[in-house]
Amino acid sequence: MTLTDGPAATMGRRLYCRLGITLAVFAGACGVLAAHRATLDSGTDSLAAADGEWLLLACLAAVATWVCAAVAQQGAVTERLPRGRLVAVQFAASAANHLLPAGAGATVVNLRFLKRCGLSTRRSATALAVKAVVGGVVRLVLGVVLLVTSPGTVRLSARVPHLVEVLLPVAAGAFLLLVVTSGRLRRAASRAFADVREVHRSRARACALWGGSLAFALLHAGVVVAVVHALGLGLPTGHVVMAYLVASGAAALLPTPGGLGSLDAALALALTAAGAPGQTAISAVLGYRLLTGWLPMAPGLLVMGLLARRSVL
Repeated sequence: MTLTDGPAATMGRRLYCRLGITLAVFAGACGVLAAHRATLDSGTDSLAAADGEWLLLACLAAVATWVCAAVAQQGAVTERLPRGRLVAVQFAASAANHLLPAGAGATVVNLRFLKRCGLSTRRSATALAVKAVVGGVVRLVLGVVLLVTSPGTVRLSARVPHLVEVLLPVAAGAFLLLVVTSGRLRRAASRAFADVREVHRSRARACALWGGSLAFALLHAGVVVAVVHALGLGLPTGHVVMAYLVASGAAALLPTPGGLGSLDAALALALTAAGAPGQTAISAVLGYRLLTGWLPMAPGLLVMGLLARRSVL
């Protein structure tokens, strides 16, 4: 076997493939923004005139998401992690997540932190996988609860394109097929289930894992709700939360940094389907992006550099 046929070549091809998809989606997003420059400018003006108190509440909710991410990460491992550093790492991870595709930035940062805390590579990766799976389950359950308790969200979800409804089962089926047919994946899944059982033997850890994941999803949706109220829209809170859940689920199917382009378009579309005017929906997306991604990015990268310098990462 030559070097070009080995694992390194396979990983290289996968990296180039993901990078190509990311660049294609990013280019498409830039094209859409350029085509709707006037609408984007109008949305920015609307956001500048928004209610400051609601924007402050949205800012507080965005800050609280990092604490909730830290709580969920602590719940995914049996070892006690340093609290202050754990929260700082989540802040740095959120910034790194906007630079690399499909959550790879946050994964790398958290993986290095857990290894620095004494966990093996396998157990660190398993802990991150457990946290990600629980976060996905929480969002799915939230969506089902909204559909059951709020009949209006059924009409909202029916107006969203059926692409997500088609792709999600396909992606889940493909993943299950890989798990069934691959011995390596079966062994990894069995080790992951063993770690999940170990985590759930402690009620405190299980509550931290599930409670932190639930609060993380609700607070992100809360940022959108607060921005929508700041803009003076009269949309029901349940519709806005459902719009965020649908948009975040759609964005997860495209490996773009921080959901750039994919989350923006899906959230604007979902808010429009909920009854928001097009320009105001763009303003809401801009506000959400500003508070959860763009403003924290520079200080987050500085914190990441400081943590690396102190050998935390």
